[in-house]
Amino acid sequence: MLPSKSKWNFLKIHEQDNFNGTDETLNMSPFLINLLMQRDVMTIEEAKKFLNPVIQDLHNPVQLHSIEKASERIVKAIEYGEKILVYGDYDADGVTSTTVMIEALRELGANCDFYIPNRFSEGYGPNEQAFQLAHEQGVSVIITVDNGIAAVQEAAVAKELGIDLIITDHHEVQDAIPDAFSIIHPKCSENYPFKELAGVGVAFKLAQYILGYFPEDLLDLVAIGTIADMVPLLDENRVLAFYGLQRLTTTRRPGLKALIKSCKIEGNVTEEDVGFLIGPRLNAVGRLQDATLAVELLLTDDEMEAEVIAEEIEQLNQERRNIVEKIVKEAEQSVDANDLPGVIVVAKPGWNQGVLGIVASRLVKKFDRPAIVLTIDETTNIAKGSARSIPAFDLFTNCMEIKSLFTHFGGHAQAAGMTLPIENISTIQKKLHTLITSQLDSEDFKQQITISQTLAIADINAEMIEDTRKLAPFGMANPKPVFHIRHIPSDIRQLGNMKKHLKMQFQDDGVQIEGIGFGWGNQYDDMTDKVPVSIVGELGFNEWNGMKKIQMMIQDINIDQWQLFDFRGKRNATLENYIKSSPSVMLTSAHSLKQRKLPNVTYLTYEEDMPAQIVGESLFILELPPTLQKLQHIVTVLQPKRIYVCFYVENSTFLSAFPSRNDFKWYYAVLVKERKLQVNYHLNKIMQTKKWSKEKIVFMSKVFFELEFVNIENGVIELNPNPIKKDLTESRLYQNRVRQAEIEQILYYSTYDELYQWFSKCLDYDKEDTPKEEVNDGLQTIY
Repeated sequence: MLPSKSKWNFLKIHEQDNFNGTDETLNMSPFLINLLMQRDVMTIEEAKKFLNPVIQDLHNPVQLHSIEKASERIVKAIEYGEKILVYGDYDADGVTSTTVMIEALRELGANCDFYIPNRFSEGYGPNEQAFQLAHEQGVSVIITVDNGIAAVQEAAVAKELGIDLIITDHHEVQDAIPDAFSIIHPKCSENYPFKELAGVGVAFKLAQYILGYFPEDLLDLVAIGTIADMVPLLDENRVLAFYGLQRLTTTRRPGLKALIKSCKIEGNVTEEDVGFLIGPRLNAVGRLQDATLAVELLLTDDEMEAEVIAEEIEQLNQERRNIVEKIVKEAEQSVDANDLPGVIVVAKPGWNQGVLGIVASRLVKKFDRPAIVLTIDETTNIAKGSARSIPAFDLFTNCMEIKSLFTHFGGHAQAAGMTLPIENISTIQKKLHTLITSQLDSEDFKQQITISQTLAIADINAEMIEDTRKLAPFGMANPKPVFHIRHIPSDIRQLGNMKKHLKMQFQDDGVQIEGIGFGWGNQYDDMTDKVPVSIVGELGFNEWNGMKKIQMMIQDINIDQWQLFDFRGKRNATLENYIKSSPSVMLTSAHSLKQRKLPNVTYLTYEEDMPAQIVGESLFILELPPTLQKLQHIVTVLQPKRIYVCFYVENSTFLSAFPSRNDFKWYYAVLVKERKLQVNYHLNKIMQTKKWSKEKIVFMSKVFFELEFVNIENGVIELNPNPIKKDLTESRLYQNRVRQAEIEQILYYSTYDELYQWFSKCLDYDKEDTPKEEVNDGLQTIY
């Protein structure tokens, strides 16, 4: 058995009759309809909107609270030549928001510039010093993008300075709302139908309103910020991402063209390209230095300048990766994996503040715990950092319960940033530990995988993959569908120079599926023959050299049957690689018990009685048992999930020629005739006559001696003149040899299938058991 690393949540399979309406133009298969219904798309009209987004489905920006007031002020500032400052943020959402607003203002002829605070010296969001500097430079209007909703003190400063502050933001609204000239925020707009725009989406709405038309040329920027910020890709965000990706594929911006080239993206730009290639590179700038360079890349009209900046960003991204790896290693070493707290909090002087969110994500993935990662400034007694959470724990809400312990705090349910006094670190960890342990049980801590449905290998086809693609772009609240298959692999192998990856082949009724697990190579030793393996992952095509194969990108693996690992006949098999964190039992004979003991292993000999409380999910059988019944008893009591047969037979009884009853009769007749046999003389003669081995003749002689048919003394075998009639089976020596041959035949010389069946009779696992997880009605209940 191999437990899954994540909790598997199977979505409900919907009845097609519950889908309202039909439309032949959509050409929807039952498979696709089920996927739509799992996304709460329940009617033909909703399906049309989901599968074919149109610009007209976007909401009118006028529904955003105070956007008209903000627009009038901006127009007035442009008309009178007032200086406008766009105050941005240093992540991908922030730099695209800044670019969108600057381009819109420049098109209207505004006297404008942008400012992005330095993550390291200023931190996130508006700050008093920056506003003072803006005032000194003659700025009369500041427009924040992707930040500002928590800037209560800074809004008051702007008012004192005579600066009209227009806040555009999308982050969670906190207890107090800034006293700004205007706040444009979907969650502060009662009449606005969609609350989940990214920062760039809100900036785009303001740009559209002040321009007076729909600026399609800005959609490439909107797609990057929306996808990179991981807001739900539903409603407006789906439309913006859908058309934005099309625009991004054909973008004329020199900066984006250079960035796409640097990422080695070919063909259509996808949401995965943005999420894993473009977004991280734009983020890398603000993580290591001033993020101004990223905005300059997006704004430049010069192709040569764009190439130079893109190359510099590529180098920064590589540097960012190196820094992340170093900090992750140090952070993991500071976590006690054997005594995990409810919330991991790690802190150290010198850690780069810009990458701590990535480090926190890595810790969450490794330890299945929310993680806060802080860098300590010992000169100011302040710690700054980032946090990431698990799906079951709302980090924002719970941290707001202890907000007084933070100097600054903001974020979302799954991600946050914070500043706090060093002396509060341990208190925060203790209080969060209390909160999380009161809300969650052990299963809630596991990462979750939401599975659309279980598929039979024979039913999988290319049309399913094409149907799945119709749901793109994928993202939060519209994840790429994950499927489950359970089948016996026809082939399993490791891939890569370091054997880090795993490849499985599944075949049924002429259909062949590949399973590829990147980073799963260490699970190879957990695989055995002829046992069904469950894998979950995304379906797609592997296209190479003109061939197209269906493959599943493995996200998790589960084996729900007991397993037999066959190392018979291998001398000195290395077993350390197979010892799991769960308890193991090593079974051997007393005379062979080694002195060296392995951790987490109980040693048991055939000669001793089984301890009452012995536990072992893995059973390693190092030697053949003295009797089959002894081994049967141990296996039946222990009920291991994994059995490793590791014995080696050097002098086989089973393969040795075993005397038949006729052999015994012929040999006894010789003894009757001769009465006495000189062993040294007659032994060789019998060996030549019958072609018997010396061992065979010696064995028969010992059996006759045990049955008192003969006496053996000083190399002479003499017939007993008055023997008592006995059967050969009354000889213990004879019985032991028969028993040993049977043990070897059943346990050593049997086929894998025969041995599996023998052990199965000792075990009472339900062999048809499949993963049984809570069924959810739809994606909205999970994300």
